[in-house]
Amino acid sequence: MPTVVSLFSGCGGSDAGLIDAGFEVLMANDILSYARDVYLANHPETDFQLKSVVDIRTFPKADLLVGCYPCQGFSQAGARDPGRSINFLYREFDRALRQMKPKAFIVENVAGMRRADSLHLFENQLRRFRLAGYKVTAKILDATEYGVCQERARLFFVGIRSDINLTYEFPAPTHDPHGVSPTLPATPLLRDVIGHLPEWPDGEFDQQPFHWYYLSRNRRRGWHEVSKTIVAHSRHVPLHPISPELTRLGTDEWVFSSDAPARRLSFREGACIQGFPRDMKFPDTYGLSLKYRVVGNAVPPPLFRAVASALPDMW
Repeated sequence: MPTVVSLFSGCGGSDAGLIDAGFEVLMANDILSYARDVYLANHPETDFQLKSVVDIRTFPKADLLVGCYPCQGFSQAGARDPGRSINFLYREFDRALRQMKPKAFIVENVAGMRRADSLHLFENQLRRFRLAGYKVTAKILDATEYGVCQERARLFFVGIRSDINLTYEFPAPTHDPHGVSPTLPATPLLRDVIGHLPEWPDGEFDQQPFHWYYLSRNRRRGWHEVSKTIVAHSRHVPLHPISPELTRLGTDEWVFSSDAPARRLSFREGACIQGFPRDMKFPDTYGLSLKYRVVGNAVPPPLFRAVASALPDMW
């Protein structure tokens, strides 16, 4: 079984995908205590290092290194400031890569890193990884094309060590988000993914009022659609399909079409939409907002599984 070291692991979205793909995760890492709690509740066999990656001086030897370093400076939903210091944590990943010299690596980040104002950082990462001795390719993938019931585009870097005579090709889509392909299964819809869950799960969804910013856009999708992006802030997560439709009044102004009850998606529904198992454990060591946070910050496991499964056999 090929081995993995995982950095910036969060609650384990990337690692759940790796385990499904047949990898053994030796070590995981994050700075958020609740991310560790969720991770170990679901993957207790992994050595989880709760600390900044800056403070990890040595890394275990492994076949594969993966990392999903923070992306707030590039995200549509974040600060969108490419100058923030958090955007340079890729240097720590590069340090681990040079120390470990694994056969391959995978990096995941938001698609916004390819914007014009961030392109220099994207190119610097490519340059660093290639100078570290890897053949690197990068591509933006649409999660709906890999069985994830959610509008979520993500950028991946994949590298194979230069002395290995193999190349990487990104996986072809495994699902059809439009449901018209004669060969591919249709992407699951909200009715398929969360239709089995309680309509009003007590204590599992944010009940704060729908403020003006929330209603500045259409945040609802119906049962026969895929979800909008699951975000990390509980007040901003999409509406549940039982909510009334939203009607546009004008620029950045939407209202509910009726006064029927409305609610946001629960954190558990968000986890199912991300592609986590239905029985995923969420310890009650912290409150509701952190449950939303770790779910929204996670990588959809089916998407990471597809990327990892496309690595050529070099183990």
